[in-house]
Amino acid sequence: MPQQPCVDMTLLDAILERYPREEPSLIQVLQDVQRTYNYLPCEVLQRVATALDVPLAKVFSVSTFYKAFSLTPQGRVIVKVCTGTACHIRGAGQLIDEVRRRLRIGPGETTEDLGFTLQTVNCVGACAMAPVVIVGEKYVGAAKASDLAKHLGATGGDDDAN
Repeated sequence: MPQQPCVDMTLLDAILERYPREEPSLIQVLQDVQRTYNYLPCEVLQRVATALDVPLAKVFSVSTFYKAFSLTPQGRVIVKVCTGTACHIRGAGQLIDEVRRRLRIGPGETTEDLGFTLQTVNCVGACAMAPVVIVGEKYVGAAKASDLAKHLGATGGDDDAN
């Protein structure tokens, strides 16, 4: 498990300045917090609850309800492997195995250096391109395990990894 990074609260102050200090701002604030910190740090959620005058339980409820939010640090690059039916049939399992081999993490895990997080998703809506891997914001259709290294970049693991 990656170590929790130190949280710069001045970044939160800048986010809070952009919104009315009321409950209807909660989801927008959480989205900006997720984008800024790459996850929702507990101490930030506590400050958000106080600033917006929202019960902390509600802030955590919203934070855990939406899949777009994470309470654990995420990698700078999110690698998503589609495991929908078309992708599964066309080799999604091999793609997951190759990412696991190269980055030494499994689905739902993040590399120690917070460089990458591997996620599996049920469907990305691109069945004609199956199997699909999304590296950051880039969709890779008809993905092959042998080509993943070039999509992960130079920091994407060692060719000699086991």
